[in-house]
Amino acid sequence: MARRNTTTYGFAKTSGLLNAQIRKASESRGFAQSRLLTHWEEIVGADVAAIARPVEVSYGRKAFGATLTLLTTGANAPLLEMQKEQLRDKVNALYGYNAIARIRITQTASTGFAEGRVAFGHAQKVEKPEPSPEIKAEAHQVAGDIHDDGLRQALERLAGNVISKSRR
Repeated sequence: MARRNTTTYGFAKTSGLLNAQIRKASESRGFAQSRLLTHWEEIVGADVAAIARPVEVSYGRKAFGATLTLLTTGANAPLLEMQKEQLRDKVNALYGYNAIARIRITQTASTGFAEGRVAFGHAQKVEKPEPSPEIKAEAHQVAGDIHDDGLRQALERLAGNVISKSRR
């Protein structure tokens, strides 16, 4: 007779309760590894996960390997197209062999886990640190001869960026 762990007090992890439903839904779309869906950002990276989602894995009749279909928006499709081979390598690393032979990119999907709706997250803006007073003074000196205030301020910002970047 198996002994129940007394520290759980009869509670089960939510992930354990949902594994069967996740596996059933993912297998209906051809995903042999549901981890491809649940850990998509870890597999392909945050930048790709923000612009694309896996929709389906389909197997051809006579072809070796499967085709992974990714859903993205129109503007991001060319970016993904250039990264197809790297994405294929990352996904195949999950499977442990060359399970995915091709990647197909679609901008509209009549079927999918989001039912064809695209709702990708946006990358957060990175705040640039304020330049030091020495850099500001040097940039002001560079643009000091300009009489137009707007142009002088723009040139000071540009000079500050160039100076701070060259000192890194």
